[in-house]
Amino acid sequence: MKKNDQIGLKDAISIGIGGMVGGGIFAVLGLAVSLAKGGTPIAFLFAGIIALVTAYSYAKLSKKYPNKGGTVAFVNKQFGNGLFSGAINNLLWVSYIVMLALYASAFGSYAAALFSMTGSKKWDISIYQTSILIIALLINYFSVKLVSTIESVSVVIKLLILIAFIGVGFYGLSIKPENIAQLSPANWENPILLLSGGMVIFVAYEGFELIANSVSDLKDREKNTEKAYFGAVGFVIILYILIAIVTVGALPFKEIANAQDYVLAKAAQPTLGQIGFTIITITALISTFSAINATVLGSGRVNYDIALDEELPQYFCHKLWGKPIGLLVTAILSIALVNVFNLQSISTAGSAGFLMIFGIVNYIGFKKHLELNSNKWIHLLAAFLCFLAFFTLLVQQFKNNSLGVIISVGIILFCFLLEFFYKKYADKKAI
Repeated sequence: MKKNDQIGLKDAISIGIGGMVGGGIFAVLGLAVSLAKGGTPIAFLFAGIIALVTAYSYAKLSKKYPNKGGTVAFVNKQFGNGLFSGAINNLLWVSYIVMLALYASAFGSYAAALFSMTGSKKWDISIYQTSILIIALLINYFSVKLVSTIESVSVVIKLLILIAFIGVGFYGLSIKPENIAQLSPANWENPILLLSGGMVIFVAYEGFELIANSVSDLKDREKNTEKAYFGAVGFVIILYILIAIVTVGALPFKEIANAQDYVLAKAAQPTLGQIGFTIITITALISTFSAINATVLGSGRVNYDIALDEELPQYFCHKLWGKPIGLLVTAILSIALVNVFNLQSISTAGSAGFLMIFGIVNYIGFKKHLELNSNKWIHLLAAFLCFLAFFTLLVQQFKNNSLGVIISVGIILFCFLLEFFYKKYADKKAI
């Protein structure tokens, strides 16, 4: 590779931050507060710690096995191209579809809060979230370079505005210190609910693994890989905790509940009025739009790579208008998902999928620690925390959100059954 084609440390960190601070924080912040109340910053910290220790496994694996396939390559490296690896890789693809639905849900809610088309908020949201997925699909077919440009510009815009939001929010807390009372431990949910809340919103940290896809192009890979992962995840943990503090301190819990789907914009109102609401809403629209664009592209590529590895039907290697057919399939499934299920169910399914995948990647790090020259106990701790969080999420959510748990378990089972029947079909065809 030419040196001019390589990316620097700042670029790699930007990829990780852009992957995480996409639509997730705008989609799940209100949900986090509804679950954790005044302990919302702690819930984000819990989720962040799991992301941070998992980043250790990703950093070590990325450095040893630099491959644009990222997670798919790591799973296949450990388990070969069998039933298990195929099912897990399919789960990764389906989890990206769930993420698309989550981002589209957030886009629809923020757009409906700013504009009204039909007079019915429910219909407005449905129209906006469906339309944005179709537009993103067309952009991906039209120009991959345009997708990259949108992502690069939006990362700068959303970070600048979110940092400004935090600064203004802390100013608001300084002139109304009584609002800080909502953050006191007396208003925290119990530790299990805090952990559960953190796991439901774990999808807000999904995205740092995208760094793995670019490590093969990273300058001074030996020195910069860990810095890229830890720099990105560490920055986002601090950003999310500060956003959570400002949001909980800005609005009474009742108002947060009423504006759960667009709470970040609502939290800007007490200090900045309607203009603050509008600015944050536009930021949310830009951010979720860029996240949808990037995820459509990424999920289409993952789907294509899995099919090339013969873990999905060769149909997915076909191309439509010069692009993998998986782009179209992914968008159609996302449109169906976002219009059928509610935000909490989608978020639970997304978090469950990625917690399971990350748990397996951490296990791979543990098994290969000698090759990676890494600390096996950190890998083991990370795997334990991911699987503990996964089961805590399912058990806790089953009480109040049984549909979300059924969807989560159903998706995992579907991925294994899909791979089982495909392998059986492929074996018969080979005879």
